[in-house]
Amino acid sequence: MDAPHLAVIVPCYNEEEALPHTATKLIEVLKDLISENLVRGDSYLLFVDDGSTDSTWEFLRSLKKREGERIRAIKLSRNFGHQSALLCGLLEAEYDIAVTIDADLQDPPEVIVEMVRKFHEGYRVVYGVRKDRSVDSPLKRFSAEAFYWLMEKLGTRVIRNHADYRLISKEVTDVLRKMEEVNLFLRGMIPYTGFPWTVVEYERKRRVAGETKYPLRKMISFAWEGITSFSTVPLRIITVTGFVIFIISLIMTIWAVAVKLSGKSIAGWLSVVLPMYILGGLNLFFLGILGEYIGKIYMETKKRPRYIVEERI
Repeated sequence: MDAPHLAVIVPCYNEEEALPHTATKLIEVLKDLISENLVRGDSYLLFVDDGSTDSTWEFLRSLKKREGERIRAIKLSRNFGHQSALLCGLLEAEYDIAVTIDADLQDPPEVIVEMVRKFHEGYRVVYGVRKDRSVDSPLKRFSAEAFYWLMEKLGTRVIRNHADYRLISKEVTDVLRKMEEVNLFLRGMIPYTGFPWTVVEYERKRRVAGETKYPLRKMISFAWEGITSFSTVPLRIITVTGFVIFIISLIMTIWAVAVKLSGKSIAGWLSVVLPMYILGGLNLFFLGILGEYIGKIYMETKKRPRYIVEERI
């Protein structure tokens, strides 16, 4: 097999502190891959600036001047989100294989060498999977495990302990290009393609510099995005729950009539107020779930661009 053309895609959002370390390490790994003839000599790094408000873009300009053709960069017109920035890199770049990696160096770049070797073995998708979550806080560890458990129970195919550190081939990208959804969840979209895949395990490190761009609020939002983008189970839960409540209400009605006929009825809230609270709360909750799905349909019908490129270097 001829050496493939590799693009290493790095989404960035306010990463001025981390990028000098990240760029240096990735360039070293790229040189090693080229020297071992695992990838073509014109392979490169592609940085996608997702609307940063710090000096991220200025650094990428200076990096381009220093490193030449080994560096490419795309600046989005505003912050579209991590998944959109990743998709932009995958769709806008030219390559035989692409590796996506975050800019914080928590995912060790040297694992890319093993990923490329797996590609040469015939795999078209190689997922970077964490061996453990020892560097995470207890809350983050619990929330991550709960997310993967819930996704599996809802029937959505995701790779446990895999974030967005992966290698994919051009064939996979061609399928992604046909998926036009606005609500992006690449961790579900890529397994959906069904191409031959494998995993490489690694130990995740602490962020090299800067602050996390995924606080708990964003993590919960991202998890909900994945659940509602790839599963209709929440809608089925509404149907099943409605049927169960109907049966319970029927039983309570029979009970209330029996008590009334026996002359033992007690004026109070048990048979009236309690069902009102239960049904009212469930109605509001289920209307919220329906609203989420209707909102997704609304966004999809608009067919707005998932990202807007402002500048390329």
